[in-house]
Amino acid sequence: MSAKSTIVIVGAGEAGTAAAIALRERGWRGRLALVGNETILPYERPPLSKALLLDEMNPGPKLIVTSQRLAELEIEYLQGSEAVSIDRAANMVTLSNGSARAYHRLLLATGGRPRKLSVPIAEGAEVATLRTYEDATRIRHVIGQGCDVIVIGGGFIGLEVAASAVSRGASVTVLEAGSRLLTRAVPASMAELIKAKHERSGVRIEIAAIVERIDRSEGRSKVVMADGRSRDADLVIVGVGATPNVGLAQAAGLAIEDGIALDETLATSDPHVFAAGDCCSFPHRLYEKRIRLEAWRNAQRQGAAAAANMLGENRPYEDVPWFWSDQYDETLQIVGLVPEGGIPIIRDFGARAQILFYLAADGRLVAACGFGSLGVVAREIRAAEIMIARRLRPPADALASPEMNMKKLMG
Repeated sequence: MSAKSTIVIVGAGEAGTAAAIALRERGWRGRLALVGNETILPYERPPLSKALLLDEMNPGPKLIVTSQRLAELEIEYLQGSEAVSIDRAANMVTLSNGSARAYHRLLLATGGRPRKLSVPIAEGAEVATLRTYEDATRIRHVIGQGCDVIVIGGGFIGLEVAASAVSRGASVTVLEAGSRLLTRAVPASMAELIKAKHERSGVRIEIAAIVERIDRSEGRSKVVMADGRSRDADLVIVGVGATPNVGLAQAAGLAIEDGIALDETLATSDPHVFAAGDCCSFPHRLYEKRIRLEAWRNAQRQGAAAAANMLGENRPYEDVPWFWSDQYDETLQIVGLVPEGGIPIIRDFGARAQILFYLAADGRLVAACGFGSLGVVAREIRAAEIMIARRLRPPADALASPEMNMKKLMG
């Protein structure tokens, strides 16, 4: 096998699979290997905390691509394999089964892993994290009517799992160590709306709740708090963030900076090696800083963009960040990056939705977030995304008025 005619992709999640498909669609006819460390076909992760936990029937994973499609595209899918080392001098990737793949270009789409809880956990305590289909299946088998669930962490994953569990009849408590929910993700006022929605749905939420340890007592898990209180649970679910998987890249001598460090074209410090998705950081021209995103759409689009640049297009990746989270029958959507200390412009649709807009010092719209009815939120956030990309400077009073059609502000 000639390295000059081979592209290897390490990681068969959203970014890696999107890149493999895009390479074929853009005309790559050389050999193409997709390395995945799970034993099932590539699947989407967002349903793991929602549909897969909620559906009455036991659903399988929502596949990104079928085995038939992989065969049609002549993508060699190496499932159940893990890349263990990269020899950049020889352009060679060694796999866990001892085999090796030579490459002309290499894409690292190694994703992230759940951050561990840094407290003592007793042997036998029922503690879970959610990242894989296997994780979701385990959680699904436990949560249900009469089950006591404790969720540690009031971020997106924790709250989505809490919503799914309480909807299935479980008794759910969320323990958040910070001063409010969703500290890194959404403004305080919107976090309060989301907190109220969970509490109306039956979830107990404790703020500034510091976990000291997790014990095993009488066949159940006991979460002991720093203030001496304790709570028993049939299952403890930890959702305290994610850590980018950079070990393979770091061992190969690639630059690391809050993930695998990329340039604007998604190339690493080695021009033959690219990266995409949750594992990497990159400079974003719109915000003039390096960012790392943990989002489904970013992984998908970065994978496709990396594929194009591996084939020589050499285009900066400038997509406006976008993220969504379903919370019961309502949706949360965020576009752009909320500026530190930014004061929101509130567009209030009453019981249907609330949208917050943020302007930069020069008047440019740089971020928006909305919570409420999908129809309203999706329309407003999509319009905001277009305006952010175009670097428009809409009047604040127009943004605040729900009667103003956003299309009229696009110029």
